[in-house]
Amino acid sequence: MKSSDVVEEYANLKWDELGFCLIPVDYMYVMKCSKENNFSHGILTRFGRLAMNPSSGILNYGQGVFEGLKAYRTEDGRILLFRPEQNALRMQMGADRLCMPSPTIEQFVDAVKHTVVANKQWVPPPGKGSLYIRPLLMGSGPVLGATPAPDYTFLAFASPVGNYHKGYLNLVVEEKFYRAFPGGTGGVKAIVNYSTVFKPVAEAKAKGFSDVLFLDVKTAKYIEEVSTSNIFFLKGNVISTPATDGTILPGITRKSVIEIARILGYQVEERAVAVEELFDSEEVFCTGTAMVVNPVNSITYQGKRIEYKTGPETVAQKLYEMLVGIQTGRIEDKMGWTVELN
Repeated sequence: MKSSDVVEEYANLKWDELGFCLIPVDYMYVMKCSKENNFSHGILTRFGRLAMNPSSGILNYGQGVFEGLKAYRTEDGRILLFRPEQNALRMQMGADRLCMPSPTIEQFVDAVKHTVVANKQWVPPPGKGSLYIRPLLMGSGPVLGATPAPDYTFLAFASPVGNYHKGYLNLVVEEKFYRAFPGGTGGVKAIVNYSTVFKPVAEAKAKGFSDVLFLDVKTAKYIEEVSTSNIFFLKGNVISTPATDGTILPGITRKSVIEIARILGYQVEERAVAVEELFDSEEVFCTGTAMVVNPVNSITYQGKRIEYKTGPETVAQKLYEMLVGIQTGRIEDKMGWTVELN
């Protein structure tokens, strides 16, 4: 199947009702290799189930990493990717940490491009959402002992999505569970990082919160990140965010927001952020591929609820508008961040 054979009409969806859940599209991209070899060319195949050995590395030992990025449709009908090479680099970092071979940057970006073009009709109309692409790298070969798998599979699938969170966030500081520890995998997008936050997030949502804010495991005195996003604090002209020192994921949206904030004249500090700084911050917002830039309405810490400025005149809104403007082609991309698909 060739990408050029795919029809270009919109899929039959209620685009105004998109949330952030899986909507199966038509095609996925698959590429394989052994431990001793490099990845070669992949293929587009119909989206569907994978046959896998029950003793595969991913099923038994969680040997896998994933990425997330989006394709946007512009007002004039173009389709843009946002900084896909950064996702490729981060996947390579994660693969190295988990003893896996990884696609080259060119192979990764090419796979994403093929996946989007093959599913072009699933890219939402301008302003209605985006096509979320999930590249996945895993140990698919059989193992019994705790050792790297002999064979690996890289694949990319996609789903049209809307907003990850609807409305402002109300967070609670988690004081019992921790997301990551020094020397672990918190700084890479390892699959095993995510299921461990399900329990504290479920408990927080049962109490009416949107998500949890994790602290460092050594002292429980410093802020790290939210379950699936990085976090920023504004006071005056200074925007602070926890430094990515190995326990915090180096988000691509985070990196982009830092660069935009500096262009807009804000002083950005990447440093240890003490939990006490929750009390005197003026604005707080989270960033990530899924949520983009999402303002925080409140954070509850040790039973005390702190509220922050939200609304159209906030710094978070300025950053959101500029970032999304670049991603969707409404603002000229002077940074060279977007990749247009032919």
